[in-house]
Parts: sequence; C-alpha cells; structure tokens
Amino acid sequence: MKHYLLSLTALAICAAGADAKPKAKTEPEKGFKFTDTVTVPVTSVKDQNKSGTCWSFSGLGFIENEILRRTGKEYDLSEMWIVRNCYSDKADRYVRMDGKTNFAAGGSTLDVAYVIDNYGIVPEEAYTGLQYGEEKHDHYELDPLLSAMVEQVNAKKGKKSTAWKKAVEGTLDAYLGEKPETFTVDGTSYTPRTFADALGLKGSDFVAVTSYTHHPFYTQFPLEVADNWLWLPYHNVPMEEMKAIVDNALDNGYTVAWAADVSEPGFKWKEGFAVLPKKKTAADLEGTELARWVKLSDKEREEEQNNITGPVDEMEVTQQLRQDMFDSHETTDDHGMIIVGKATDQNGKSYYKVKNSWDTNQVYDGYFYVSEPYFLAKTLDIYVNKEAVPAGIAAKMKL
Repeated sequence: MKHYLLSLTALAICAAGADAKPKAKTEPEKGFKFTDTVTVPVTSVKDQNKSGTCWSFSGLGFIENEILRRTGKEYDLSEMWIVRNCYSDKADRYVRMDGKTNFAAGGSTLDVAYVIDNYGIVPEEAYTGLQYGEEKHDHYELDPLLSAMVEQVNAKKGKKSTAWKKAVEGTLDAYLGEKPETFTVDGTSYTPRTFADALGLKGSDFVAVTSYTHHPFYTQFPLEVADNWLWLPYHNVPMEEMKAIVDNALDNGYTVAWAADVSEPGFKWKEGFAVLPKKKTAADLEGTELARWVKLSDKEREEEQNNITGPVDEMEVTQQLRQDMFDSHETTDDHGMIIVGKATDQNGKSYYKVKNSWDTNQVYDGYFYVSEPYFLAKTLDIYVNKEAVPAGIAAKMKL
C-alpha cells in the first residue's frame, strides 16, 4: 500500500469523531452504570481534531500527568512541537532508506520521549501549530503534501539534491509555524532544551511494554507495526503481567499511555464504553429449538454487536487468542489514549477509565470505560513510569 494511503488511513482512524455533534453530558438512563473506584489526577482533555496525531496527544498527555504527579503543577505542552520534529526526522529517514520505511501522520507514544530527549519541549502557547486563525488542527492538506514531496525525491534516480529538506521544513513552517528558539514561562526565559531539563523529563524514566508470543517473554523487541518508524524496542511480558503493571500503576497514582485497536464493533466511543462481546456461533445454539430457525450470518453477528446498550457476556481472552488476533491483523494499531483509573459497572464487572483526545463532545466529557477483556485482547502496548512496575515483574524485565 502506498504511504499516501497509509497516511490518510492513520489520519482517518485517529481523527475519528472529530466532527461528531455534541451530546448531552449526563449518564444515560439505561445501559451501563459506571462507578469510578480509582481515579488519578490528570490534565485537561484535548482535541486532535482532523489530524492523525493521537500518539502525540496521548504520549504528551501522559508526560503532563507525570509532571502533575511529581510537582502538583499543571502544564499544557505542545503536541505539534512533537509532531513537527518527528515529521522532519521521518522525512530524512524515509529518503535515506529509499522509501523502505514508514512515512505517515501516525507514530508511536515512544516518539514523544524521543523528541524531548533530542529536541526538548515547549509549552502550547509557544507553539500551537495553528497558523491561520483556525481553532482546531486540520492536517488534510499537510499530510499528503509532505508524502508527495518525499515520494518525488525517492522517485529521482541517481544523485539527489539536498534542496528537498528546505522544502519540507518550509512546508512545516507554513502549516505548523516556525520553531521558537526561546520563550518565557512564569517570567523565566527558556530554550526547548532548558525547559525540558527544568521539568525533569527523561525518556529513560519510562518503559514500553507489550505481550506477544512470537518473541520470548522477558526480552525486548521492536514491535512490528508501521507506526514504530524508529524501530524502538518494547519489553515483552505475559498478558496477565501487562495487566498487573497497569493495575499497580493506577493504584499508586500513575497513569498509563495505551495504544490499542479501536476498530472493533464493541468500541462505542459516543456511548462511552468498549467491550468484547462473546460471539454467538452455531455451536452456541446447538440442541435448542431456536437452532432450527436461526442461522446467524457474519453480518447478523456484527449487527448484534452494534446494538449493544449495556453489559454483555464477553469473550474469555487467552494469550493464544491475543496472539492469533495480532497475527491475523484482526488486532490493528489504531489509536493512542491514556488509562487514568478503574471502575465497575452495575454488575460488578471491572473496567479501566480512559482519557481520549477527541474533545469532550461525548457522554463522559472525553472519557470512556474499557472492559478488562477488551484491554487484554486489543492492547498493542502500554507506556509507564518504571517506578510503577511491580518489583517482581521489574526484576524479570531486568529494569
């Protein structure tokens, strides 16, 4: 698939819901009844709007939460600073590798620490990424323009000029703004580097974790998804231990950046929940009177899932099922979010409370609830402070 199409696909998935009409911000009278049991203090919900930059919003939101946890101060940091620096480096790598790597709007949560370590960070007011008075991000022109540039450079045979780099930087300047060299926060002048240092931000404080059996547990490997363009390593642990890391983090006041598949029928953002319903099969109906008359087609099963209005029986997720879903691409690398708490429904089932970046025009003001089966099956990876990893698991991970 051409990288232009990949860019548009990533943008479309991450920007889903950007134009949704506002809904009443009250709990529904029927359906799910969630009760928060653990909530970690976090910064405000943001809106990525028409940009495929969920990875930057979730990764930087996670960093903001870390600063809030350590200092009690709330900062609004610039997502587009992260995006801008990544796009520059993606373009350079793409041309150096003759197009044999990913160039798209999407990225990884780990890209945020990469940019902070290499380029520092700036507050939102110093670099909004909004150039022409627009109130929200719209990259529907920027992304295909950049993709066309690097594709054209790679199409040229033989010696290439270096002029294309200025063209890429000029386009980024035009759409996102020129990068600030200095700025002032609370009366103090900073550079991006000195501001990051003042905030005490270091990528080495955090760890990325996944859970798949095509690599040995307690080793590290580059997660094989296109948006991991830096080919960065992830720690591999059993599924139950990945969940234990999340639980321990939340119980001790840490949030967790979460990358997951959100293209499942049971992911109901507008309704504020994500579940993994148990699929009905012919075997489920065998021996019943109903089996004589009802034959569920794939379409009917999907329609059944689309009509979920409250708690349902969910699939039992095993390590093998999780692996099968990843290997078959039934689980896809769609979206980055932040796990900020725990909750239960009216039947006592457990959920994670998740902060999204699709604004607050939703029943829970930009948050939603994810069932444990959905988390176990559809998590690509998590990103967390090393301090939040339980000691026994940390020892096996050699942290």
